[in-house]
Amino acid sequence: MFEALHVAGGVLVYGIPEFRLPKAIVQKEIDTLKALGVTVATDMVVGKILSIDELMEEQGFEAVFIGSGAGLPKFMNIPGENLKGVYSANEFLTRINLMKAYKPDSATPIQHGKKVAVVGGGNVAMDAARCAKRLGAEVTIVYRRSLEELPARREEVEHAMEEGIIFKLLNNPVEILGDDDRNVCGMKCIEMELGEPDASGRRRPVEIPGSEFEIEVDTVIMSLGTSPNPLISSTTYGLDVNKRKCIIAEEETGKTSKDGVYAGGDAVTGAATVILAMGAGKKAAQAIDEYLQKQ
Repeated sequence: MFEALHVAGGVLVYGIPEFRLPKAIVQKEIDTLKALGVTVATDMVVGKILSIDELMEEQGFEAVFIGSGAGLPKFMNIPGENLKGVYSANEFLTRINLMKAYKPDSATPIQHGKKVAVVGGGNVAMDAARCAKRLGAEVTIVYRRSLEELPARREEVEHAMEEGIIFKLLNNPVEILGDDDRNVCGMKCIEMELGEPDASGRRRPVEIPGSEFEIEVDTVIMSLGTSPNPLISSTTYGLDVNKRKCIIAEEETGKTSKDGVYAGGDAVTGAATVILAMGAGKKAAQAIDEYLQKQ
């Protein structure tokens, strides 16, 4: 198993907070795999240090499963997104969960914001908001749709509300404001209203002209979803992807367009859930076993 970071576990370790998934549980699973004979190689960025083709042609692997997830964050491309104090939810959560950057003696400390805005309404946005709250901040979630359209699981929203997270719904950021030293000092938003349903069936948010207002914040966390990093797909000859850069694979087997290469999880579906990724891995493992038996 090749892991790009310095510890195994993927998003279970770097993305999901301790209060939702204790890391001791993840470590027990990894230790069980090692006890079964699985070799874990960390600090191995496949697509950079080694390619899939090299693994198969030079290292002798007969089959490969790609479970590299969807870790490439999305941004809004609004003014001020490059100011100091703006994070993607991925970076914020990784630095807290994996690097413990909130500690005073951290080599790469994270900013301890007093007033934090989290832009987005998914489960990751709730995780980021609740982590920021635990670091002592006043936290506001800014989302352009209403409570009924929040994509996060209902219990995640309820937990965030119980912990004192403020929800500014039907609002959309249009600019992040900075001071003379390029530190975040505020965010300009515009009020929204829900119009006709979009292609997904959810009512489309529409800006209300002349409704701009500012909120005072010193940290902004962008949680707008993620997409698969194109590193592996762009360095693997014959591996087909769709227009969203997701690897194309058979749903029941994980088989890709490249012989002997299988894929599953967020790298195929786009950002989804851990349980779906686990299911895809088990289906692919069975298909890989059948494939190797025929060799």
